[in-house]
Amino acid sequence: MTDLPRYTVPTLTLDEGAQTAAVLQERLHSLNDLHLTLKHVHWNVVGPSFIAVHEMLDPQVDAVRLMVDAIAERIATLGASPVGTPGALVASRTWEDYPIGRATTTTHLAELDRVYAGVITAHRAAADATDKLDPVTNDLLIGQLHDLEKFHWFIRAHLENAGGALGTA
Repeated sequence: MTDLPRYTVPTLTLDEGAQTAAVLQERLHSLNDLHLTLKHVHWNVVGPSFIAVHEMLDPQVDAVRLMVDAIAERIATLGASPVGTPGALVASRTWEDYPIGRATTTTHLAELDRVYAGVITAHRAAADATDKLDPVTNDLLIGQLHDLEKFHWFIRAHLENAGGALGTA
C-alpha cells in the first residue's frame, strides 16, 4: 500500500492506519489462498477416510471465507482499499502454489499440515506486528488464530497414530 488513506480510525495516525492495513492485506491474500486450497483438496481427495476429510473441509472453507471478509472490512475501516483480485494475490504471494491434484487423504493432509503451519506462523507474526499498533486489529487476528490452530489440529489428528506421532514424519 503506497498511498496513505485519507482517514483512519480514531487514535491511529494515517501512517499507522496504512501500516496496519498493509499487514492485513498480506493476511487477506493468504486466507483467500487458503480457502481456495481447502476447496481444491475437498474436490480432489480420494481413498480411505475420504468422506471424513471431504466433509471436514467445507466448514473450514466457510470459516476461512468469513475471516477473509472480516479482514477486508477491517482494511476498509482503516481507510484503505482491500484488494481481493486473483492477480493481486498471485503477484504478491511469497509461497508456492498448492502442488497436489487428485491424491489420497494422507497425501493431501500431509500437505495441508504444511500449509496450515505456514498460514498460522504468518498470522502470528501479523498479530505480533499489530500488538502495540492497533489492539482492535490484533484482537481480530488472535481470534482468527483460535480457529486456524483448531483446524490445523483437525488435520494433524488424521495423521497421528495412537502414540501421537505423525504418520508422515
